[in-house]
Amino acid sequence: MAALRALMLLVVLIACGGRWATGQKRKEMVLSEKVSQLMEWASKRAVIRMNGDKFRRLVKAPPRNYSVVVMFTALQPHRQCVVCKQADEEYQILANSWRYSNAFTNKVFFAMVDFDEGSDVFQMLNMNSAPTFINFPAKGKPKRGDTYELQVRGFAAEQLARWIADRTDVNIRVIRPPNYAGPLMLGLLLAVIGGLVYLRRSNLDFLYNKTGWAFAALCFVLAMTSGQMWNHIRGPPYAHKNPHTGQVNYIHGSSQAQFVAETHIVLLFNGGVTLGMVLLHEAATSDMDVGKRKIICVAGVGLVVLFFSWLLSVFRSKYHGYPYSFLMS
Repeated sequence: MAALRALMLLVVLIACGGRWATGQKRKEMVLSEKVSQLMEWASKRAVIRMNGDKFRRLVKAPPRNYSVVVMFTALQPHRQCVVCKQADEEYQILANSWRYSNAFTNKVFFAMVDFDEGSDVFQMLNMNSAPTFINFPAKGKPKRGDTYELQVRGFAAEQLARWIADRTDVNIRVIRPPNYAGPLMLGLLLAVIGGLVYLRRSNLDFLYNKTGWAFAALCFVLAMTSGQMWNHIRGPPYAHKNPHTGQVNYIHGSSQAQFVAETHIVLLFNGGVTLGMVLLHEAATSDMDVGKRKIICVAGVGLVVLFFSWLLSVFRSKYHGYPYSFLMS
């Protein structure tokens, strides 16, 4: 009787082992098919466009031994998402840099879900803004760090590459297509300066003009203090449009980030304060009659007060809890 029980137990174990082996082989076959399909698509186009069915089958459903970086976006013209188009350009540069480099591997893939092609995916993920970048890791569900902080880091391809390296250990060297606009503009500027020097070669006193050099230095200082270099490094969006209300925000609500439009506004305000200070200096030191000097003085004070108030209000909107204000809250 004991031998019979042992024999039955052995038969059950063999059957279970066979089923487990069969299930494991089936999993491996499904995984191999998914990887082969993704590799085939990636070889044709670096960024794979997905609808709801493809997303659920290739990204959400197991088995999966690869990561998928997905950009959720809204590129159709009627959506009027300017930031989506700018982010898409950088995303394409990143994906093509991966596709045509030694970093090309089946451990990570780049995909895109457009709202008009996969609105069900947006509803599944409770997503109400675009563009959004999420890394779906090979194992487990996306964690907090798998959602890219677009408003803080910007959407430059280099920033996305650093984030992907942190999440997937795949290092991508971003290779941008050649852009000749910068060298051409520099060459044109040097040609204009050289032409002016040549035409005025008999009289180069203008090179010693203090006002001209002061104006050039002031323009450089205003550009740097307004955040132009930060824009060049981070590549932030120009502004942000709320997809629900349609309201466009030109000032970022955080002290850790900014929009391109915000730097232009700050540049204008700083320029207004500077102009006011210049007028006050002129009113105090010029040889004009008293009446004109009073008018210049009032104009200078008005410019300083108005633009400094606006600057302070921008500062308060970014640094929440800042207690001081001037004229405007």
